[in-house]
Amino acid sequence: MIVKPLTQPATPQKVGADFGAGLALSSVLIVDDEVGMRNFLTKILAPRCLRVESAGSVEEASNLLDRNHFDIVILDNIMPGKTGLDWLKEQRKLGFFAEAILITAFADLETAITALRAGVADFVLKPFRSNQILNAVSLCFDRQELRRENYLLKYELASEKLCAHGRLLGRSDEITSIRNTLERIAPLPTSVLFTGASGTGKEVVARTLHSMSDRAEHPFVPVNCAAISPEAIANELFGYIRHDPVEGDIQQDGLLVYARGGTLFLDEIIDLPLKVQGMLLRVIEEMRIRPIGSLREVPLNLRFMFATNADLEKAVAEGRFRADLYHRINVINIQMPRLIERKGDLIELSNMFMQRISDELGVQPLPLTEGVLLKLSSYDWPGNVRELRNLIERSLIVGEFPPEFSDETQNDSMAVDSLAAVERRHILNVLKDCNGNRAEAARRLGVSRKTIDRKCAMWDA
Repeated sequence: MIVKPLTQPATPQKVGADFGAGLALSSVLIVDDEVGMRNFLTKILAPRCLRVESAGSVEEASNLLDRNHFDIVILDNIMPGKTGLDWLKEQRKLGFFAEAILITAFADLETAITALRAGVADFVLKPFRSNQILNAVSLCFDRQELRRENYLLKYELASEKLCAHGRLLGRSDEITSIRNTLERIAPLPTSVLFTGASGTGKEVVARTLHSMSDRAEHPFVPVNCAAISPEAIANELFGYIRHDPVEGDIQQDGLLVYARGGTLFLDEIIDLPLKVQGMLLRVIEEMRIRPIGSLREVPLNLRFMFATNADLEKAVAEGRFRADLYHRINVINIQMPRLIERKGDLIELSNMFMQRISDELGVQPLPLTEGVLLKLSSYDWPGNVRELRNLIERSLIVGEFPPEFSDETQNDSMAVDSLAAVERRHILNVLKDCNGNRAEAARRLGVSRKTIDRKCAMWDA
């Protein structure tokens, strides 16, 4: 006999006031054969959760799990034909990607042990009060989100990608055009391909686009396809379920699942194995994934971004990259300019790196004198923005710029304090690089030709 709850839920304002913000973000599936209990739980949870659905049988619940992702499943144990725990064990083998809360009126030790072995996250005894079930759902969701955040943080720390946590700087024409493109596509779910030479800041721009979108509060997950072995990358991306007769079923969610709601950034996409390229294409087209070893597909809410410094069209012609995947990801292509093509941004970038890295290292910044900036502007920067950053970090560590960039005349009183002087030397240096071609110098500096003419007339240059 099912014991009815004795306490009716209070008003939503009163009951929900003591529970975390995570409750409002959670999606919940209620599985109970009794209509009264389903209605009671729905009445409690629906005003406070993002989505609540219910099933009167395990068969109906299985169908709902096939079609939708749920964060929490509230499961009755004693049901006709099959217990909730037996059903949960079966679902673990198929692919169960939610937290389970078991509700039961029979709290014997054997049931508790079986529930723990089945992976139940919480155990609620009937009869229960409304605040008990709300607290259980809220805590389960918070634990799930904390595990996800910890996993992604450990993954990013292990991949040593924290140096890319910058913002898009610069006022050159090239960067202004890219910034305008980002503003247009930020609210869209469209995939984006970033191309350009190594070190041009493709990940920085991808992060900037993510921060401008409505997914900014959700994870940005960068994956360097070249840094993961071909044998392991499918498991990393899609996750897996392994059926071990000794240890039981082992389930590991993949980065696609951990990134849900946010953005997955696949860097060096050219290095993705052909087999995994086919799996990825299906995910992008259907927004569903099937973890390795799973019999169930998982629906996704995800935006994809890609980057490469290689010629993808050539790779397609050589059979190293799937043509269908190339055409699917090449909807919006943002070509990142080399640093030599945006030398007008060099001063701003140098100042930003100097300030940020000196703060990180806990050392005094080196003075960016007029002479240093002149030599920085004279260099071709084959390694682009990354090379500039590395030069400044290396110089801060040793306490001085290398000879080829140092200012032989500098002293502590000669640090740049006149923007006009810096501007004059910088523009004249770029003009020299362009062999006096003012139109080309204006393009590189991101200003109009009239500005160059006016400055040169003022300086009698």
